[in-house]
Amino acid sequence: MRFKRTAGAAVGIAALVLGAGAAAGETRSPAAPSPGILIVEAPEGPGEAQFVPGQSNVVPATAPPAQDVGKNAMQSLAAPFYACPGFSGLQTTNPLANLYKDVFTWGPYAPYKVGNGGGNINWALNPYRNASWYMWLHSLRWLGQGITAAGQGDLTALTRVNTIAYDWYRDNPYSWKGNVGAWESTMHRTNVLICLRQAILSGLQVGAVPARYAWVDAALLSHARFLTNYWSGAWNHGTDESIALFGVGVTLSRADYRNLAQQRLAAAITTSIDAQGSTNEQSTGYAAFNYSLWGRAIAVLQNGGVDPGTTMVTRRALLAKWLALATNSLGKLHQLGDTELQATYPWVGTPMEYAGSLGTKGTAPPWRVGVYSAGYVFGRTGWGTDAARGFRGESTYSIRYGPARAFHGHSDHTSITYTARGRDIVIDGGYAAYSAGAWRAWVVSAAAHSVLTTPLAKATNPATRLTGYSVKANAESYTFTDAPGTGVSRVRSVLVLKDPDLIVTWDRASATTAQAFQTLWHLPPDQRASVYSRTTAVAMAAGDTTRTVVFQVPFKQALPPGATLIKQAQTNPIQGWYYPSSYVRKSAPTIMMARSGRTASILSFIVPVRASGSVTYTTRWSGTTFIINLNVGGARAAIAISGGGSLYRAG
Repeated sequence: MRFKRTAGAAVGIAALVLGAGAAAGETRSPAAPSPGILIVEAPEGPGEAQFVPGQSNVVPATAPPAQDVGKNAMQSLAAPFYACPGFSGLQTTNPLANLYKDVFTWGPYAPYKVGNGGGNINWALNPYRNASWYMWLHSLRWLGQGITAAGQGDLTALTRVNTIAYDWYRDNPYSWKGNVGAWESTMHRTNVLICLRQAILSGLQVGAVPARYAWVDAALLSHARFLTNYWSGAWNHGTDESIALFGVGVTLSRADYRNLAQQRLAAAITTSIDAQGSTNEQSTGYAAFNYSLWGRAIAVLQNGGVDPGTTMVTRRALLAKWLALATNSLGKLHQLGDTELQATYPWVGTPMEYAGSLGTKGTAPPWRVGVYSAGYVFGRTGWGTDAARGFRGESTYSIRYGPARAFHGHSDHTSITYTARGRDIVIDGGYAAYSAGAWRAWVVSAAAHSVLTTPLAKATNPATRLTGYSVKANAESYTFTDAPGTGVSRVRSVLVLKDPDLIVTWDRASATTAQAFQTLWHLPPDQRASVYSRTTAVAMAAGDTTRTVVFQVPFKQALPPGATLIKQAQTNPIQGWYYPSSYVRKSAPTIMMARSGRTASILSFIVPVRASGSVTYTTRWSGTTFIINLNVGGARAAIAISGGGSLYRAG
């Protein structure tokens, strides 16, 4: 899965841009005619197929719809139009020469000849047994270079792309719902057909579609019929479908399609982005994509002569704040859910401008911590306005909780990611391709996240409650509770400190039967980790100026032999890996703090310190309060656990 935010690009007629900093998008009227078609690049979306065979793949809109879409008349001198949205990058790996050979290329796979060389394609092919490869074949987006050339008057290219596209239409009659790849790609293929239609008019320099190409309009009508009957609902796929349906309405002057599309966008926006700015897809990567996608929806409505109202603009602005807070001190999104390692795009005029530029542009946001009921905590020591720290010198963290796993989420409740001292300290397991089998299952599981796990218990996909939190100038504390396995209850208290920067967690769990309790800490793949003692492990990259000290302090439970272990590059069971992107897997150390029995109490410390720095501590009781006095490279702090179970900074 790759997400690339494109500010806008044009081929041919004019540069119509979605406006990188405009909250409502930006509309431009087409310029004077010139060879070629107008291409306004839509956000490059997920590379991976999102539909799950045998499931409904529909996300109902559950919140009241926006009431302001299309409410006011648009004041514009330009005629409504719908620009070709481009080809999602597939044109770059499918050159025109390959189209003449019926060769298709997608993702990490070698080019493959999918036809007889004359444009007669075998649409049943799936040589790599990959749902995404198959879906993108059916999208027709791989015809992009040919369609662009056709629009510029290359009649040979026009003949070839018309032949292939018509071959799809002939070989896949309505309805293709039983073919999941053809179904999922309908919205993409609809846009390609619109682009092809524009290329026919431009390449032939005619004002109406000639009779020999009349099939294109018939195909658009069948695709609009499909989009009308099979809406995916309030998530990115449903939004894209509504935009494509609106495009057919504008292209063929069908008010019914335009009206239905804007009704669906109004219904979806309030569920897709909630009143706090969180998306419903449980992924930071998909949140970034939705920001771009709703910007496109706003601009498409405006270009089509429809006032998008204010709800879309407002919700999108809230999402911009969310994404800024979700940006770590390295300028990357915390890698949560189905998210590849990716930088935050510095959208001009939004909080992401500052976050995505690592503090070199824009204005520092006024918020340091965000707590979202959709299940996210994002925090940081600051925005780099302190010259002594700078942007990369701040510490940043994320914690997951909230509703049960769904959509593009993982079983990551109570999991933590953490950056400090200009580097990753604690990471997520990453994002494996949907076709990755056991590896995909591991990446989604609790074992790929920095949580307390109970591998012998049947996982229950729980909702997790935030039962209390406190935000102070030099520390934040949070407590979460849930039941992650059958007969298992779990409580995690988290304390995040500034000066010295570190994280403390106290995991408590109980079970009705004997369990293996394992608190996991996933470390970056560039670090080498070793066990120093029963309590302590140390990790460091060769030549780095920072090392990470991970240790546990015995509290309410003695540490057994093997209480601290390193797991790396294991395959049975899978453990000690990291996926920065869908098809890239790296060996990475995982520190495991282990217990067994019916209860566990694991008090962990994650301490980044300079390579030559030391970490020492002493403990004492003050009445019923347990106090840990820390010395981190000369900086001191006191951590306390009250008799009532509160974890807090005491000094």
